[in-house]
Amino acid sequence: MTDAGPLLSIVNSPADLKKLAQSQLYQLADELRSYILDVVSANPGHLGASLGVVELTIALHYLFDTPQDKLIWDVGHQAYGHKILTGRRDQFYSLRHKDGISGFPVMKESKFDAFGTGHASTALSAAMGMALAAKIKGIDRQHIAVVGDGAITGGMFFEALNQAGDTDVNLLIILNDNGIAIDKSAGALKDYLIRQAEKQNSTDFSNPLFEAFNIQCSGPIDGNKLDELLPVLKAMKKMKGVRMLHVLTKKGKGFEKAERDQVLYHAPGRFDRLTGDIPKTKKSLVEPPLYQHVFGETLLELAKENEKIVAITPAMPTGSHLMPMLEAFPERTFDVGIAEQHAITLAAGLSTEGLIPYCVVYSTFLQRAYDQLIHDVAIQQLPVVICVDRAGLVGEDGATHHGAFDLAFLRCIPNIIIAAPMDDIELRHLLFSAQINPEKPYVIRYPRGKAIHANWQVPFEEIETGKGRCLQKGKKVAVVSIGHPGNFVKQAIHALEKENILPGHFDLRFLKPLDNTLLQSVFSEYQQIITVEDSVIQGGMGSALMEWAQDHGFSNPIIRLGIPDQFIAHGKPDELHEDCGFDVVSIKNKIKAVYLQ
Repeated sequence: MTDAGPLLSIVNSPADLKKLAQSQLYQLADELRSYILDVVSANPGHLGASLGVVELTIALHYLFDTPQDKLIWDVGHQAYGHKILTGRRDQFYSLRHKDGISGFPVMKESKFDAFGTGHASTALSAAMGMALAAKIKGIDRQHIAVVGDGAITGGMFFEALNQAGDTDVNLLIILNDNGIAIDKSAGALKDYLIRQAEKQNSTDFSNPLFEAFNIQCSGPIDGNKLDELLPVLKAMKKMKGVRMLHVLTKKGKGFEKAERDQVLYHAPGRFDRLTGDIPKTKKSLVEPPLYQHVFGETLLELAKENEKIVAITPAMPTGSHLMPMLEAFPERTFDVGIAEQHAITLAAGLSTEGLIPYCVVYSTFLQRAYDQLIHDVAIQQLPVVICVDRAGLVGEDGATHHGAFDLAFLRCIPNIIIAAPMDDIELRHLLFSAQINPEKPYVIRYPRGKAIHANWQVPFEEIETGKGRCLQKGKKVAVVSIGHPGNFVKQAIHALEKENILPGHFDLRFLKPLDNTLLQSVFSEYQQIITVEDSVIQGGMGSALMEWAQDHGFSNPIIRLGIPDQFIAHGKPDELHEDCGFDVVSIKNKIKAVYLQ
């Protein structure tokens, strides 16, 4: 186990922290930062943000009475030090591992996690709710929301701010300003905060933006210097009402490479603890790419040929591999910040003028723009291409980040096309097909991680909307899959050939519209149907086939494999696939059991 250092090793709770002399907190900060680096270098997680708030974390738990006082971190990327100081130091090595502690604050994990924060821009709303409840119940306590400069680009923050300024609840908003979210911050607000940061050594602490909301704002101060933080926080603790403290921190603080390359070291994977070097993996010449790489490179290729194509991302240009498009066509590529609602409606507006917007949004974040998808895109039947990245189980980020629900919540919306490629070549063809004679919203979902083919840059082929394909004819049992899990089915069926078990395999490709001709054939020729999807089975593709069968007079038994009706915790994707019962072995065993009935 990693050595925690002499001071950190005796801090098992904020109560232990308060026993230290203020002069000892500087050493504690060094030990805490070192401990985070020791663990995260070998056990990948979100590094940079947590390094940047070490001093702030110590100061807050030293001065405030947590968990009686409610401390909410927005977003949870910055909460590693918080976890270590609140009784989870010895479990920190299990961070993001299956059955270990989460990478984000989770209420069920600790009484010190006042609110679960896996998504950005939620902390102020939650803190407002707690503060109002305390006022109603006559409870005297503090409420602190630590909100990053990236998170305040989300409209939800300003919705909460608007209400906060019209109340007298006991609420301290800490603006943790490090000038970066995951990628460099985008939009006019970043420039405003830069101008405010330039006031750090001046006597003018006015902040017209937040004071316009009737909220007194102090700072900016250096959030990495305890001798500045502690006295200001002490003073603000004594104040009443809603107030804000603007602190400047450095993402990656204390680790040179993380300070220099803040995008890479947001979540760097394994790295050398001493040098910061990230080991280079030996890549085979025939190694498949990431789905994200295929998306970004294909979109760039299409954009070079079709000047109507534009691209939009809500703060994920690197993660979605949109940087090549941004560099080649900056005037046609838009990073709108953490603003999924705006991203979707912006795409709708671009579409009304004859452009072809490709809006790439992580599946879990598309949930935040559901009304815009319905009201602004689908009702008006605007041909926006919505690229749903990170669909399915994403792994170590856990329940807040799994793209489990998109098939279920999308398929009930009229006027849209829903497609899911089985591999990288299919993704390429679908991206091409979406911009041919666009007539309605076109959704393409694909997973996080490696695809299938090394040689994926094949000539474009149009895929007819609503047409699935037969991958293998068989007997008795038909397996119908959609998306990447079809590859698990292929492997399972190949293994069963040795036992002379020969099911059919059909790649649905489109959840909407369904391929009626293909399904008529499947349900007529096979006795039993097994569906496989990387999506919730309640309302997903399997449910859609059950409805289709009922509507068309078929009574074939249908067995659904996919994500069960529960929130799936964090772990490696293959572990989670096994737990959910749609990994290769589980599919093989299910086919065999049904086939031999």
